[in-house]
Amino acid sequence: MRRQRLFILFTTVAALCLLAFAVHAQQPSIDTVTTVNAYLRAGPGSEWRRITIVPQGTTFRLDGRAPGDYWLRGITPNGEVGFIAIEGLAVTPDQIAVLPEVWVDTPFTLTAPPGGTVPVTNTTTDTTVVDPTVIPVNVLPPPVNVGSAVTGFSYGGHVADFSQFASDAMARAGMTWVKRQVRFTPGQNPADLAGLINDAHARGFRILLGIVGDPTQVLSPGYFEQYASFVGGVAALGADAIEVWNEMNIDREWPAGSISPSSYVGLLAQAYNAIKSSNRNTMVISGAPAPTGFFGGCTGNGCDDNLYIQGMAAAGAANYLDCVGVHYNEGIVPPSQTSGDPRGNSGHYTRYFYGMINTYSRAFGGARPLCFTELGYLSPEGFGGLPAGFEWAVDTSVAEQASWLDSAVSLARSSGRVRVLIIWNVDFANYGADPMGGYAIIRPGGGCPACDALGS
Repeated sequence: MRRQRLFILFTTVAALCLLAFAVHAQQPSIDTVTTVNAYLRAGPGSEWRRITIVPQGTTFRLDGRAPGDYWLRGITPNGEVGFIAIEGLAVTPDQIAVLPEVWVDTPFTLTAPPGGTVPVTNTTTDTTVVDPTVIPVNVLPPPVNVGSAVTGFSYGGHVADFSQFASDAMARAGMTWVKRQVRFTPGQNPADLAGLINDAHARGFRILLGIVGDPTQVLSPGYFEQYASFVGGVAALGADAIEVWNEMNIDREWPAGSISPSSYVGLLAQAYNAIKSSNRNTMVISGAPAPTGFFGGCTGNGCDDNLYIQGMAAAGAANYLDCVGVHYNEGIVPPSQTSGDPRGNSGHYTRYFYGMINTYSRAFGGARPLCFTELGYLSPEGFGGLPAGFEWAVDTSVAEQASWLDSAVSLARSSGRVRVLIIWNVDFANYGADPMGGYAIIRPGGGCPACDALGS
């Protein structure tokens, strides 16, 4: 009997060992390399301890991804285990998708990849290391800690030509904000925008100025300081809100190869302090990324907006904004709908109004309100066929546009998470490769069904 019990014990232990071996054998293992000199951290976030610097070109063996898919866990050739942000790694969306979700306390079972010690070249201190998610603290200035005069919820529209006709239509719709977008060039006088500000105020509107610079110059020495000085001067003229840049996650607005949320936060920090030092009542809105899943990840050549805003949050953006900028302009279902978009990839967050609210709010832990600096529905009605790339809106009617905008405003107001909503757009008329006129609420012929819906 004793021999039988020993045999059973032996076979049980052997089975458990085989099971453990099988689990270990099935453990996903992906070898990638670092694309920059990157920090290896003890956990998935910039607040976690820096373990070491992993030099550019080092093999990094992955075993999992942290919630949010922005931080990946792995082991270096030296046997150091930790997390690196996806910006610093050569990984594809398909590779990320097969990795299991892990946390700091998830057992790590992989062996170190080959490679051994790799020296860090041209790096004398931590501050010269390219960190894909964090600008070293001595680079970011202390924030000017003042609030914003804008409270509650309000809405408005983005105009091309703020004519009396457009102004009257906006007032009929209950709008209290007007948005104008301008492009800054070095040497420009902030007083150039005084007329826009004074005109809006004279008509009874608050004004949001989206101020974009030159993407070919943004990384030139001294450009951040020039931009910050300009927006500070605009704030001093009485601008009610300033959006700092626009869609900086794509190469139309930020240099290809250098797209980085931490780089943008460096600009945002200087702009915020300049604005608040000039006019504490001017609301600072972070530039809204382009909502997209096109890139399938986040690299210097382009970054999906969910990952970009996570990177902004990790880099400390919350210290330098009053409101998180959001764009939503590809909806073909009512804003109350959270599933069932008829296009492929119907579960993608950018398809839905609440998908955008939840994604952006979650990135900042709900600690900052959201400002939709563009929210619109495209309808070809009255214009004809849609250009290539916009066929998804072919069945959206003007009546649906009006109803959905009215609903979006109501839902934003009741959400408690949205401070300002700017409708894209009021009066744009061009309808070419980019069918801006199809988003306009003043339709061909001068009617504005959305104004009637919003104002009723």
